[in-house]
Amino acid sequence: MAFLRIRTTVDERPGRLASLTAALAARGGNILGLSVQPDTDGTVDEFVAEVPASAQDVAAAIEAAGGRRVHVVPAAAHELADEPTRALLLALRLRAQPWRLPEFLAELLRADSARWSYGDHVSDLPDPHQLVVPVAPKRAIRLRRGELPFTLTEAARAAALVRLAQPPVEPSPADRALRLADGVEVEVRPLTEAFREAVRDLHDRCSPESRRFRYFTAMPALPPRLFDRLCDRDRGESVVACRDGQVVALASLMYTQDPGSAEIAVLVEDGWQGRGLGARLARILVDLARDHGFAEIRASMLSDNTRMRRLMISLGADLHYTDDPGVVEARMATGRMAPTAQV
Repeated sequence: MAFLRIRTTVDERPGRLASLTAALAARGGNILGLSVQPDTDGTVDEFVAEVPASAQDVAAAIEAAGGRRVHVVPAAAHELADEPTRALLLALRLRAQPWRLPEFLAELLRADSARWSYGDHVSDLPDPHQLVVPVAPKRAIRLRRGELPFTLTEAARAAALVRLAQPPVEPSPADRALRLADGVEVEVRPLTEAFREAVRDLHDRCSPESRRFRYFTAMPALPPRLFDRLCDRDRGESVVACRDGQVVALASLMYTQDPGSAEIAVLVEDGWQGRGLGARLARILVDLARDHGFAEIRASMLSDNTRMRRLMISLGADLHYTDDPGVVEARMATGRMAPTAQV
């Protein structure tokens, strides 16, 4: 009986996992390991199983049970190690030997190769069997894996390991000064109850169009319950940008029902728009999402919100049309944020 690693993309609906496990059981399979990962068009389920059937028969059974993009490859007994424990041990080794980062990334993701890459490392035509992990501007690690394509969750894991290998170069959002391209400096702080009045004033100073772009309606007043939700750490994290005692921008990272994804939204006072502030705040949110283990960032926006569309594209996001013709959704793997933004 052979060990097999089985990976498939499935639609997000009740009963999907039961259908796959039933298909493996019908082939005499014994599931020894399971992971579930979010992806751009569904959920990736990965099994390590002992199955007496051939890889071709297993793939056919999974496809019949509703699987898409099915990959079945041989696995070894050592791959049954507990994944969190394996990652923690790799992190411990990395802290002691950070110069071995490419090697440890390859081990983490079971890649065939990992090498440094210099210059532009964002490909216009991404190869699913290649993962480029930014380390610094104009410097990245390029991984290849022939049998299984990389997932968004694996990109997030790789990005987290890279951050662990580097000394902190920025203070936390609780104590951060941002200098914009025009030389003006703003202070970034976590949103707390102390900013209730300042955020209400920001909302009042914004034009109806800016409020419509943020809330999908020209909300004349900020409801207290909405402010309370933005402050609720169980629902997400928000930061404010302050200048001369005023809040001039608000950026929010909100958790979703999908445990692998988080949603971002930004409100910038009209007089501060077009100065790169929104992009800088969005990058802080992506870093927060990556540190919290989210694999993907999403942003819903009105189709005529040109500025937000440009901002998300500059970060490296892809735009997708939704069932609502007036709404566009941006989606981006947290581990693949572009190194610079031009907004």
